[in-house]
Amino acid sequence: MKQHKTGLIVWVGAVLLLLAGALLAGPRERAETVQEAMRDAVLHNVNQVGLFGKAVNPGLISALIVTAVLLAAAALIRIFAIPRFQYQPGKLQLLLEEAVGLFDRMARDNSPHRFRFVGAYIFAAGAYIFVGTLFELLGIQAVTVHGHPVTLPAPLSDVNAAIALGTLSYLVILSGGIAANGIRGVGKTLKEFSLPISMSFRLFGALLSGLLVTELVYYYVNLSFVLPVVVGVLFTLLHALIQTYVLTMLTALYFGEVSEPSPKKEKKASGGKKPELP
Repeated sequence: MKQHKTGLIVWVGAVLLLLAGALLAGPRERAETVQEAMRDAVLHNVNQVGLFGKAVNPGLISALIVTAVLLAAAALIRIFAIPRFQYQPGKLQLLLEEAVGLFDRMARDNSPHRFRFVGAYIFAAGAYIFVGTLFELLGIQAVTVHGHPVTLPAPLSDVNAAIALGTLSYLVILSGGIAANGIRGVGKTLKEFSLPISMSFRLFGALLSGLLVTELVYYYVNLSFVLPVVVGVLFTLLHALIQTYVLTMLTALYFGEVSEPSPKKEKKASGGKKPELP
């Protein structure tokens, strides 16, 4: 009990010292105003990064890195980890089985008729959203075309990436309707015409809000010692979990609705005499 109290006192003392240093440091001059920093965080029209001789949004660099990491991890797991799986799972095997089982159950519960394809898709999309959101915690730096350092953001904080993932999810839902019901499936899917817009801007708005809050906190030096760590980690983890669950659940749910087989209409008997009663 005494050790816990001592540790708590040390932790509180360290936080107070950091806060005191933050307050004594005072503000410093910035090359850009807070309005310009917020605008560039949304539009990415100033702090662009060079890629093959062209100026691109830093979110594209983040997307390429996250995609390469996920593909490399998938290849390494398939080559080295899966052949060594045993009846009694180890820690890595248990983690992978729980992750796969989570999305498989989600697909089976919401799309019982055609769950294999949508299960694989929501697993891939969920992994991309989760890892891509946590990517900004690494704080990887890049140099802009103007020679200024910039921290690479989460890939989906770029509206183009969010629209691409929302549209891809909608096309997956459309493919399920076509595979199950043909032209009728297209009609079922097109009734939800606002779905790709809502998916895209839900992702973009949620991740961008966390980015803007963290950017705003970092902008002021007297808050940049303690508060950004708490704000950045909490916002990032919360958005990673919530947005992964929301998009995968919506995709599986709508996929199940449009891929449900249409009830067959009973053919009415035509012609012939009615059977005579005895």
